[in-house]
Amino acid sequence: MRFGISTHLYHQERLSAAHLREMAEFGFTEIELFASLGHFDYRAPAAHRDLAAWLRDAGLALHSVHAPIVEYVRGGEWGPPLSLAHADETARARAVAETLAALELARTVRFAYLVTHLGVPDEGGGTEALNNAAAADRSLREIGRAARDLGVRVALEIIPNALSTPETLARLVEDEEAGETNHRFGICLDTGHAFMRGDLPDAIDAVSGELVTTHVHDNRGASDDHLVPFEGHIDWPTAVMTLQKVGYEGVYLLELANTGTAREVLQKTVDARRRLADILA
Repeated sequence: MRFGISTHLYHQERLSAAHLREMAEFGFTEIELFASLGHFDYRAPAAHRDLAAWLRDAGLALHSVHAPIVEYVRGGEWGPPLSLAHADETARARAVAETLAALELARTVRFAYLVTHLGVPDEGGGTEALNNAAAADRSLREIGRAARDLGVRVALEIIPNALSTPETLARLVEDEEAGETNHRFGICLDTGHAFMRGDLPDAIDAVSGELVTTHVHDNRGASDDHLVPFEGHIDWPTAVMTLQKVGYEGVYLLELANTGTAREVLQKTVDARRRLADILA
């Protein structure tokens, strides 16, 4: 059972070598970069080179990059949303441009997956204008072409909106893979988002044929808390056994909120990882 962790844990701070060393200290070997300006300057080639050095020095591999979903993160403040499904062409093109800028990191640091949101979560202010299906399709074709050329697979994340239900994403990926574009898509199972939508095991079954990576976190069913597994209401034995049943052998990528200090959260992951592994054992 392979575990990774997202730099989402530090998203209120500018990412540094010390953060990567801290994640490695707690036994992680793979990470996901949460690409938000203010946290990491994904537009700057110098920052790409810095990240490559930090990863090498910490003994970490870059598993995935989370495409930008907001214009910036500063302290506890999130900027306006970036939507790949924006009905306004100027706003949609800007979201695509920011996503492609983050994707350029693959020229310096290899990674397998670019995790993207289609639109904005309902609880995050998602509207018909921000969650337009035709706009999302245009964006995916542009991003898919660029990702293919860089050897990166685009992983569409389950989020709480109509564009990103497990069933909708599974059909979308099947349609894209069956087309003539040669774009490579898959699905990122976000356990917290799927749990908030309803039945997590059903969601796993729905995306099983297209599942390539995960965001693993817990909540109590009412809000997107990004808690360490076993701190919320998800039935983890059932979830893990369902993932095993559908043949998932990829990374369990923890995407956690800083609910105290980062070290306190990381310490909790030690026990959570053991308990998750024990379920399979």
